[in-house]
Amino acid sequence: MLLTITATAPPGADWPATDLGFLLHKNPGRVQAFSVTYGTAHVFYPVASDQECTAALLLEVDPIALVRGRGRHSQDFALSQYVNDRPYAASSLLASALGHVFRSALRGRCDQRPELAATALPLRIEVPALICREPELAVSLFEPLGWTVEVEPVELDPAFPEWGASRYMKLTLTGTLRLSEALSHLFVLLAALDGAKHYWVANDEVDKLVRVGEGWLGTHPMRGMIARRYLARRQPLVREALARLAEVDDVEPEALDNAVGFEEEGAAVGPESRAEVAQEARADVAPESRAEVAPESRAELTPEARAKLSLASARRAAVVETLHEAEAARVLDLGCGEGALLRDLLNDKAFTEVVGIDVSARALQMAVRKLRVDRLPDRVRARLTLRQGALTYTDAALTGYDAAVLMEVIEHVDPHRLPALEHAVFHAAHPRAVVVTTPNIEYNARYETLEAGRFRHSDHRFEWTRAEFRAWAERVAAAHGYDVRFKPVGEIDPELGPSTQLALFTLTKKEASADV
Repeated sequence: MLLTITATAPPGADWPATDLGFLLHKNPGRVQAFSVTYGTAHVFYPVASDQECTAALLLEVDPIALVRGRGRHSQDFALSQYVNDRPYAASSLLASALGHVFRSALRGRCDQRPELAATALPLRIEVPALICREPELAVSLFEPLGWTVEVEPVELDPAFPEWGASRYMKLTLTGTLRLSEALSHLFVLLAALDGAKHYWVANDEVDKLVRVGEGWLGTHPMRGMIARRYLARRQPLVREALARLAEVDDVEPEALDNAVGFEEEGAAVGPESRAEVAQEARADVAPESRAEVAPESRAELTPEARAKLSLASARRAAVVETLHEAEAARVLDLGCGEGALLRDLLNDKAFTEVVGIDVSARALQMAVRKLRVDRLPDRVRARLTLRQGALTYTDAALTGYDAAVLMEVIEHVDPHRLPALEHAVFHAAHPRAVVVTTPNIEYNARYETLEAGRFRHSDHRFEWTRAEFRAWAERVAAAHGYDVRFKPVGEIDPELGPSTQLALFTLTKKEASADV
């Protein structure tokens, strides 16, 4: 089985395309072979020029070694263990070889070219033979990650076109990404597309999935399906993986531009996958008969019950609780994403008007789908408004509301754009209360899978300490006529504080009187 990675140096680039060899830690001038569990992996460069460089990973599979690894309780019939497509079609075998041969590149390490390792490069990846009966599934998996996806079905026999297409396809991905990102996408998604691991899936596979998927898997619209397929549908492992992805903060759908949650309903996938999508959708958003999912707010949970929630759920519960404290009825959810908080607000009849705003049109489309807006009872639907808009621009329609929420949003804004956001929210909209949550960077040391110096999400422009957040909040409050107080969210470390920090801004009595 074969996979190629091509890097193209854009005009005016200060690096030759052959620097791909430095990033992969493989010399373009040599053919190298590596022993892997089920065969031999070869790395060579069919093209190596200053303008374009292609690295090829060719995996030779030993079918006898595969049979030895299957175990005597395999459900395959005897001959199929020896005569099958595993040596030829890209699968979890290729993903495993990629992780072994390119492990340093997968981690983003390159001492010779560290600046290039951190740079998004024009890449093209080709997999000539991939097992995938539903080409749309490959598109659904790779496209949300920034790839342009081309899928070409492979005919059973070109000489007999009437036989139709085989279950294989040629996959071509083009995009501008860091090489480590591209390799991490391939490592996880090739195995997910295969859906059948060639080795026993144990607990350490969860660690591997969380580590390699950091920064993108938590916000992928089909993350539930990916985790299930990658972990061979072992539900205890799947639940652990999804919980840990949520725990490494800001894999939440509410983030400004990363606003897509579990599987996309209606994605064009195979029958088995459709069942998975339907199951995930039922678990995530209730049908019409349960449109008001709970008669009471999550804020009414006991402290013991709240401690059991994931950080993402605990954060939403804290926001709802804080809005109750502020006696807010008409609420703006700024940076609403796919609507996880909107759903909680709609479930609470104390909130008579809920407006969700996001810069991403796709996120709002997902919110409509995930909230089942077309199936909501009229009385619930009448309380909801969704609008596209940038939070750094003023909008007269946003004035007069009781409260605005910026939940895990400000850290996605470039620091030089923060004053514009502050003006738009605290001065122009000027609600009675503003709730802001953001990660506490000090707590990052408690996340074992988060490398030192890394933010919790690749899209974060900054993360603040408790002192930095307090200084910002107090400055903004003083400038715009608010009082501010702070609350911890999530588990509290005695030394490092909470994982998430929350600030509640309320108009001073003087400002409130002036508004009246």
